[in-house]
Amino acid sequence: MEWIDAVTASERLGVKPATLYAYVSRGVLQRRHSEDGRRSLFSAEEVERLARRGRPRNQPPELVIESAVTALGVDRPYYRGVDALELARTATFETVAHWLWTADASRPADRHADGPRTAARPVDARPVDPGPGGSGVRREAAGSGWRCEPGALRAAVAAQRGLPEDLLPLDRLQVITTVLGASDSLRHQLDPASVADAGRRLIAGLVDGLPQLGDPQGESIAERLWSRLSPRPVTPALLDTLQAALVLLADHELAASTLAARVAASAKADPYAVVLTGLGVLGGPLHGGASYGAERLLAEVAEPHQAARAIGERVRRGERIPGFGHSVYKNGDARGALLLDLLKHAAPGHERIAAVAAVLEEMRRRRLPEHNIDFALATLTAVSGMVNGASEAIFAVARAAGWLAHAIEEYGRGSLLRLRASYTGPPVK
Repeated sequence: MEWIDAVTASERLGVKPATLYAYVSRGVLQRRHSEDGRRSLFSAEEVERLARRGRPRNQPPELVIESAVTALGVDRPYYRGVDALELARTATFETVAHWLWTADASRPADRHADGPRTAARPVDARPVDPGPGGSGVRREAAGSGWRCEPGALRAAVAAQRGLPEDLLPLDRLQVITTVLGASDSLRHQLDPASVADAGRRLIAGLVDGLPQLGDPQGESIAERLWSRLSPRPVTPALLDTLQAALVLLADHELAASTLAARVAASAKADPYAVVLTGLGVLGGPLHGGASYGAERLLAEVAEPHQAARAIGERVRRGERIPGFGHSVYKNGDARGALLLDLLKHAAPGHERIAAVAAVLEEMRRRRLPEHNIDFALATLTAVSGMVNGASEAIFAVARAAGWLAHAIEEYGRGSLLRLRASYTGPPVK
């Protein structure tokens, strides 16, 4: 089979590259990556067939926005051209957020460059190739500069005092974001550097504003977040796994919450309003809320033999099984596979791993879709003894980095995103 690059395919079809990638996400075209991982290649035969047939008409219309932040591959995302799974193995969340926001030519740094190396997974310590035109590796020290102003943080904590103690973390994050935004006099500075600074303050505030359950064992966002979600001390291997989860969830192209965040940014809403918009959409059960649904599923499977009943009852009710299937990754979500693999190595023999294996086996027995990152995230919270809804909080803290990366693009575009409706109501008189 002959494979051609994106420029050639776009010219043959007479569409923009963004439309080309939309065809991929809808299953109209298949794509693979070149051996060096830097280029997308398309089947020449499929492109030619589509060119003869014309643009797909049996698909619903969709908004196409040109973006340089994230490309979706066959089973994983690529952050500014870099495999997100590679970053999850080697880079800190702080470094990846910097990479998403700044778009400089250097590649993200080794996760352990500024901290101890754990024995859980070996890390390649060789220098990273900065790529053409690169200026070398930009190292973002774990936790360096990631602090919220004390006064704003105190106000965010105080605003939660009247809330129910069992309130889910995602609901708390919305309150925290609102207070932090009202407390930041620089929030209307929309140049890239100012937005990145606001992002560090905001994400730090999201984490540090949650009720503290234990003492942080370090300064990184991952270490501080663990102390807000689990009363247990963290092991190096589980910390690496949480770090990987934050990286894997940092962005996912135009997911529903990101589209909403971009619309807000196109209207010049400040970074806190952008993140608040994303948080409002994230909790839906078809988006980040699916991880909470997967938490509830696993809570019903105290013993492996209970998996069949938990799955069977949902199938009987005609419910979607949370944490399984994906609208983009039809043949499996590599992010979820990596996260589960890291968990098995981080907590070998853990009782919850056995229950998870039983759920996966029951899904395969019924020929139902493969698991995705929501299920893996719920498994992480179960193994770690985290509070209810912790998976949504991890998702939200991570995705705030992506929302702000897309906001920076929209601030630079300078035009309002305006969707049009296809009117189906009564005739206009």
